[in-house]
Amino acid sequence: MKIKAGIIGGTGYVAGELLRILILHPNVDIDFVYSRSAAGKNINVIHQDLFFEKKLKFSNSINENSDVVFLSLGHGNSSKFLNKYNFANHTKIIDLSQDFRLKNHTSSHKKTFIYGLTAINSEKIKDATNIANPGCFATAIELALLPLAKNKLLNKPIHIHGVTGSTGAGRSLSETSHFSWRNNNISVYKPFEHQHIAEIKETLQAFQPDMNNEINFIPLRGNFSRGIIITAYMDCDIDEKTLNDIYVKFYKSIPFIEISKTTIHLKQVVNTNYALIHTEKNQNKAFIVVVIDNLLKGAAGQAVENMNLMFGLDHQAGLNFKASYF
Repeated sequence: MKIKAGIIGGTGYVAGELLRILILHPNVDIDFVYSRSAAGKNINVIHQDLFFEKKLKFSNSINENSDVVFLSLGHGNSSKFLNKYNFANHTKIIDLSQDFRLKNHTSSHKKTFIYGLTAINSEKIKDATNIANPGCFATAIELALLPLAKNKLLNKPIHIHGVTGSTGAGRSLSETSHFSWRNNNISVYKPFEHQHIAEIKETLQAFQPDMNNEINFIPLRGNFSRGIIITAYMDCDIDEKTLNDIYVKFYKSIPFIEISKTTIHLKQVVNTNYALIHTEKNQNKAFIVVVIDNLLKGAAGQAVENMNLMFGLDHQAGLNFKASYF
């Protein structure tokens, strides 16, 4: 018997990627795709890459007895939604907003959420009913820094630059998401105060409780559609081989995370659920680079990883995509 999956908020970029994965997932049947704005329309009217899907339509109703429901709503809307509907006790919730990621926000409507960073919480996720899927920048930055936190090496200010594609801003248009603004352009936004910093700190402090030094994060808008590249550096006394060995050991046998001895770039991971990591030393500084696809490893792909773990499936089921390299 297949898992019956519902999607709440079905018209955005992340929902489109969820649909692309779940339609082809060997263990899933899509139960409903809820959207008030597009109810009654075929999903391929909005998600035109799914032109081959002729029958599935957006719905204005919800099945509260589905096996799993993905909440693909704007930040602040998931908690309101869960207070409005009464899902069955067996229904598993995977929320892709930031509503339940922090410890003091993990509960809503008698539901408790587990932070769904699969690289570190796989055992908790297997027993969970409700998951708070990590943010896209948070995923990349946490993967960059967790091995250092595990070894109590985050003792100096951390400096991070991250560039994200236009899909990170969502489907709704704004001045900075228009082609004429993004093309041949790059810009900084929310320097030092990005909303993902809080969840990053909490995740790192679970491994290094006394880690309270500055995280200086500068996010940038890139002139490409999808993907995230982050670079992080900080003072660190260990040598380059020890640095690399720490990462290899930490991520040994964890699906979808690869450590590269050579320099990496974004095209290697776009359209995949992989995180690719490279480390090196420059004088006394540890330097870490991470690349992910913001819509997959940073959102829909990791959400499906969480679903696979929750239902006892192969961790990688439905997610083995090759990069669209050329």
